Amino acid sequence: MRELSDRGTVSWYRSFYFRIGFTFVLFVVGLIVIQGVVSNAIRMRSPLRGRSPNAVVAIVAADVGALLNQNANADVDEYLKREYADSQPIYVVMRDGSTASNRRAPLALDVRRYVDRMLTGSGRGGVVEPRVAIPFVMAPIQVDGALRAIVVLPPGPGSGGRGGPGGPGRDIDRLASIPGTALLVLLTIVAAAVIFEPARRRLKLLQQASVRLGSGDLTARAPATGGDEVAHVAASFNRMAEELAARDEALRASDRLRRQMLADVSHELKTPLTAMRSYVETLRAEDIALDRDTRERYFATLERETIRLDRIVKDLLDLARLENSVVHLDLRVFATRRVFEHVVGRHQPEIERRRIEVRIDVSSAADQMVADPDRIEQVVENLFANGLRHTPDGGSLALAATLDEHVVKLSVTDSGSGIPPEHVPHVFERFYKVDASRANESGGSGLGLSISRAIVERHGGQISVTSRPGSTVFTIALPQAESTNL
Repeated sequence: MRELSDRGTVSWYRSFYFRIGFTFVLFVVGLIVIQGVVSNAIRMRSPLRGRSPNAVVAIVAADVGALLNQNANADVDEYLKREYADSQPIYVVMRDGSTASNRRAPLALDVRRYVDRMLTGSGRGGVVEPRVAIPFVMAPIQVDGALRAIVVLPPGPGSGGRGGPGGPGRDIDRLASIPGTALLVLLTIVAAAVIFEPARRRLKLLQQASVRLGSGDLTARAPATGGDEVAHVAASFNRMAEELAARDEALRASDRLRRQMLADVSHELKTPLTAMRSYVETLRAEDIALDRDTRERYFATLERETIRLDRIVKDLLDLARLENSVVHLDLRVFATRRVFEHVVGRHQPEIERRRIEVRIDVSSAADQMVADPDRIEQVVENLFANGLRHTPDGGSLALAATLDEHVVKLSVTDSGSGIPPEHVPHVFERFYKVDASRANESGGSGLGLSISRAIVERHGGQISVTSRPGSTVFTIALPQAESTNL
């Protein structure tokens, strides 16, 4: 299928209306050509077709005169029926009173009387005054110098003028005849079927597709072949159907995510709330005697669960703001190494206690970058804390920054056991934990990686992870303006 223009315009030669009009013109021209061919074929069958009335009677008079000169007793009636059978009515009135004709109908009585008087020479000076109400054409036939007969061409469709041979009157009469009218009606029906049936069929398919779409079938599509207006409407309909299907799928996915998020939030909030309620009920019980150390331990647990609950709520609010583009980014130039050093310093006691080796490698080209330093530090903090949790004692962590074609790439690498391949595509989802048994021990909300992805995408960048046993690498790609002097 040829592509349609984005504006929905159609070239004039591909227009649906132009094609209908052009086809109709071709039909009319074809009908005229066929009529002309038929008329010429009929005209070629008779030498009198297309000639004037005077020429017709002169030709017939010469032919009959030559026949009578050869044979004075020749059968003129049989000769006319044989030679001029396809011509207009022709009459030859003989001097002896007989009449020959190529038609069975007799000659009009007043015309016959007028011709008889011409043959007998009655009247003043041998000339008879015209007394006939209808016009006609005649020519004398002389044999051996004497008037022997007169050729008469009566008025009517074959007599010339409007009704003359081959004239427009005869064509109109032929077209207006019953066979001509039937042929014209038949050809019109055929032309209507040829011209309008394809358009009707395409419009019907478009209607059926719209009915299916209206009934809820989002897979309904209309054939959009061609380049006319109907094809444009069909293409627009298909685009609309595709957009509706995409929106429906997006709504369904959003609803699934919403339900899953509600379930996850309920689960995450229920865990600390259950623990808090249990300890509160125990502390309030009058029949249970608790020593000082036990009470302090209970209060410490309540405090820890309260902090955890507060962290989950704050992370949920933070994630909602980021995903809805409510958070304003304070973009400015800052030192990449300083962000790394802040993050490492925050975890320095644990690093020393667990004897974990930390390396920082920042290339000179990526020493400075443009972004929101607080948000980028939050991302690096989440990735570093996550890597620190999964790095065994005596392991290693590496922070690196490089510049690749106006894109700063920050990476956090740990030497942990790695992420199983089936879990890698899901690590950035809300509340997703690779090791569910360690979920409560980590103290995390399960939203750190989701928040990190939202922050990076808010910067127009991307975050990814690759993992194998002994090495997991989180990579952040942040585009930089070409004019930025890093």
